[in-house]
Amino acid sequence: MLNSTDVGNILFFDIETVSGKKEFSELDETMQDLWRHKCKQILRKPAEEITEEEVAETYTEKAGIYAEFGKIVCISVGFVRRDKESKKLVARLTSFADEDETKILKDFTQLLSQHYSLLHKHALCGHNIREFDVPYVCRRLVINQMPLPKPLDIAGKKPWETKHLIDTLEFWKFGDYKNYTSLKLLAAILGFPSPKDDIDGSMVGKTYWNEKGGLKRIATYCEKDVLATIQLYFKYRIMPILEEEQVLHV
Repeated sequence: MLNSTDVGNILFFDIETVSGKKEFSELDETMQDLWRHKCKQILRKPAEEITEEEVAETYTEKAGIYAEFGKIVCISVGFVRRDKESKKLVARLTSFADEDETKILKDFTQLLSQHYSLLHKHALCGHNIREFDVPYVCRRLVINQMPLPKPLDIAGKKPWETKHLIDTLEFWKFGDYKNYTSLKLLAAILGFPSPKDDIDGSMVGKTYWNEKGGLKRIATYCEKDVLATIQLYFKYRIMPILEEEQVLHV
């Protein structure tokens, strides 16, 4: 799939997530009890050894990575087209970022349904999307009682029925499933600009909940991840990476 798909038919994307509430104490009693149970798995400790302070701290730090306890605050996308005048490839990046998760999901799924629904032709590409981004988006769609667009309606599908999902992490593994390799590391060893020069994943929640204008900063960070994914995809295909003038933020 990596070598056969026209890059112009690929939507590159990345998501940013945070905890569903700012503080553990804001959850209702049922969700607090369920998070305490989750903490046993996260901390790998018996319940009686976990303090309430640890429960609250773990919620702040980890809840955002679980779709049942978190929410999406930004989905950034990118697509590549050839400029008619310069004949060079140009990447266009944009973000769906909002306090209202349903608006983000609606805008993103409309894009997929309208422009990327031909699974034999179109593809979605991201870093670790099979293990994180795609399942997270699908789960949040179900939680918000919103329909799954065709490219994401993959429950129960066979591997050959999900070839439209191009995972740049999966490609790097070459069958080795022992380790996660970050975009930052791949950028360093393959020689393209690192996407991490402002905030990192551990700072997204604090940026969202505590900073005025945090969403804009998160969207900028997320778009850099999308651009890095595009550059990584180009490296895999042994294509020249994009220069700064070939990247547009719209």
